[in-house]
Amino acid sequence: MLLLRRCQGLTRCGCLAPQRAQAAAFGAVRLTSSSSHDRRSEHPGWRQALAGLLAGTGAVLAYGLHHHKAQQTEGISVHAKAQTAPLPIFSQEEVTKHRTLQDGVWVTYKGGVYDITEFVTMHPGGDKILLAAGGALEPFWALYAVHNQDHVLDILSEYKVGELKAEDQKKQQSLTTSDPYSSDPERHPVLRVNSQKPFNAEPPPEILSDSYITPSAFFFKRNHLPVPQVDPASYELQVQGLPGGVLRLSLEDLKRRFPKRTITATLQCAGNRRSEMNTVKQVKGLNWGIAAISNATWGGALLRDVLQAAGYGPDVAPWARHVQFEGLDKDVTGTTYGASIPLSKAVSEEGDVLLAYEMNGEPLPADHGFPVRVVVPGTVGARNVKWLSKITVSADESGSHWQQNDYKGFSPATDWDTVNFKSAPAIQELPVQSAITAPADGAVVFRSGEELTVKGYAWSGGGREVVRVDVSLDGGKTWQVARLRGGGGDEEQAPEVSPPPGRAWAWKLWELTAPLPPDARQLEIVCKAVDNSYNMQPDTVAPIWNLRGVLSNAWHRVKVNISEDEE
Repeated sequence: MLLLRRCQGLTRCGCLAPQRAQAAAFGAVRLTSSSSHDRRSEHPGWRQALAGLLAGTGAVLAYGLHHHKAQQTEGISVHAKAQTAPLPIFSQEEVTKHRTLQDGVWVTYKGGVYDITEFVTMHPGGDKILLAAGGALEPFWALYAVHNQDHVLDILSEYKVGELKAEDQKKQQSLTTSDPYSSDPERHPVLRVNSQKPFNAEPPPEILSDSYITPSAFFFKRNHLPVPQVDPASYELQVQGLPGGVLRLSLEDLKRRFPKRTITATLQCAGNRRSEMNTVKQVKGLNWGIAAISNATWGGALLRDVLQAAGYGPDVAPWARHVQFEGLDKDVTGTTYGASIPLSKAVSEEGDVLLAYEMNGEPLPADHGFPVRVVVPGTVGARNVKWLSKITVSADESGSHWQQNDYKGFSPATDWDTVNFKSAPAIQELPVQSAITAPADGAVVFRSGEELTVKGYAWSGGGREVVRVDVSLDGGKTWQVARLRGGGGDEEQAPEVSPPPGRAWAWKLWELTAPLPPDARQLEIVCKAVDNSYNMQPDTVAPIWNLRGVLSNAWHRVKVNISEDEE
C-alpha cells in the first residue's frame, strides 16, 4: 500500500507496539478498517494537514481541509461502529515511550491519546513534528493558534487510540500554560488582521499611496512566532564562522564602532497578493491582499563593515558562500527563526545590507525587530531577519525550515503530493510588482466628476528600477502611462533622480487622472509595471499559480461602477 511504502516499513520496525495492538483490539485504530485506510492513502494531503497542525509551519497549513466534509462520508459507518467500543486507558509514562518511528509517535490532546506515526515521514518538517512526540499538543497550539479550528479537530479525532489516565489528565491541567503572545505589542486598529497568533496584518491599501514613506504603525506586520522582549542594555549580537573567532557586539558597539548608514528600502512579503491565487485554486498560507508591502527609511551599520571587523576578507574565507541569520524569536521547542542570503550580496559595496536599529528616524518598533534587524534591500521580506541574535559566515545556506522548506516557487503542476522542496532555490530577489491602491474594487464613481484618478505602487526586486507603469481603464484593450510620483503631498521625500544602477531599493508611487469614458457603466482598471531590465508582469494569475501562493505579481485588476448622479 502507498502508506506502507512511504513509511519505509514502519510495521516491520515495530510501529505497532503492544499498546497500539491493544488499541487495535478495541477497534479504535482506524487502520483496522481497510476502507478507511485506503481512503487516507489516496489523500496524503490529510497526513500533511495534521503534520502542519503539529509543526505550525506555513508550508503545511491544512491542505485540503475545505474538501474534508465531502471526503469524510466514505467509510463513516465503519468508523461509527469502531467508536462504539470503549477506548483503552494509557498512562503518560506509556505515551512518553512513543517518541520515535520505531516505537510509534503518540501525542495527547485534552485527555485523548493519538497515534500520528504515519504522518511523520510524509511531511518535510518531520523532525519538528517529532519534538511534540510523547507529549501534549496544548503548548504547540498555544503557539500556533491558527490550527485550533473545528475542521482540524475533526481530522485529529480520526486517529484517537485511547484516553489518558485521569490522574495524568489532572497533572496536565494543573500545569499553567502561559500565552506566549501575551507580551506582544499593541497594534493600530486600522490594520487588517490575517492572523492574531502570530500577528500578521496589512494596512488598508489606500494608506500606502498616501505617503512615499510608510509610517511604522501602518507598515505591514509579518511575524512567524511571538514577539520577543529584548533588553537593549544586555543585547548581544554574535558574528561567527570566521577564523578570528566570535565577534560579540552590543547595541552600543554597533552605534559607536561603525558609521551609520541610512537607506530607504521597500520590504515585501513573498505572499503579497496571495488572495488572488486563491481565486484560481486554494493555496496554503495567510490570505494577504495587496498591502503586504511597505517602504521605510532604515538606519544602522552596514553588514559589510561588521563582517570586515570580524575578520572577513576574500582570502580569509574562500570557502564561504552564504551568510546565515538567526533571530531571538522562538517556538516552544526553542527553535528560532532563521534565514540566509548569498555572501556576494552581504559583502558587496553596492549591496547596502544593513544591520538596522532605526526605522523612520526612531528606534525599531517591537514588531519590526527591536533592537536590531537585518534589512536586505531588493530581497524578499523572509530574509530580513528581525530581533537579530547571530550572524554566521558559512559554506551552506541556513538549515532553517523557512529557508529549506518554505518560501520557494513551483510549477502550477506541482501539488502537495509531488512537491520536493529541495528541487527549488530559496526565493531571494522578487519579481516586478505593481497594484492599484485607489479606487478600491467595487467602488462607485460619479459621472459628474468627469475624471477618474487611479493610484498605486510599483516595485521590482534586485535593485531594478521601475521605469514605467501602464494603466488601462478597459480591461487591457488600451493603455495610458501613469505619472510616477512621491505621494500624497510628500513628493519631496521621493528621489528626484534615478538611483545608481542596481540600487533602486524603494518603490515608486504612481498616479493617473483620465476622463471617464462617455458611455461606460463599469470600468475594469488594470495596471502593469516595467523595470529597467524590461521585465513585465504576467497578464493572468493561472500560469504563475503555485501551491504556496508566493510570487503573485500578475496584472492587478479592480472593477468600479459609474453612477450618473450622487443621489
